Amino acid sequence: MTAALLSLSLAFTLVTGQFAPQQAGSDPLAPELEARAQTLGKQLRCAVCQGLSVADSPSSMARAQLDMIRELVSEGKSDAEIVEYFVARYGEWVLLSPRAEGFNWFVWLGPVGLVAVGAFVIWRQLKRGAGTAEQPPPAATASEETAAPAAPAGTPPADEEDPYLQAVRRELER
Repeated sequence: MTAALLSLSLAFTLVTGQFAPQQAGSDPLAPELEARAQTLGKQLRCAVCQGLSVADSPSSMARAQLDMIRELVSEGKSDAEIVEYFVARYGEWVLLSPRAEGFNWFVWLGPVGLVAVGAFVIWRQLKRGAGTAEQPPPAATASEETAAPAAPAGTPPADEEDPYLQAVRRELER
């Protein structure tokens, strides 16, 4: 049943001609116009591939878009008019490089702002770390100097130590 439905839909598609062409059929323009069309094609995003420009994409949709660019270039349209033609049909998403206006300023200035904030945080941490390292240790009083030598920092006095810890230290000294 599934094979029959699949065959029927394939036959319908072939009969009605509702399928994407495999290759675009336009011929290249004069060298200077073709270079302009390729430059415009590198500025526009392929509607299928999303990460590639129209000029770089191998999809049939990109070939059709490049054919439309060639047609508009041969009609004498300006670069701005051609870009606006595609923006009107696909939205601003079609531009590989967003325009620097309105909300898009966040796209352009966001990375710069993040680097500036990161540099400020690093600078503050380095300044705070350098400030604590330069402070001299507190001066010892006369009574502390005559007393028994102090244990290393972080170790409790010997009589308060855990018996298990004392046993481990004895084993390590052997």
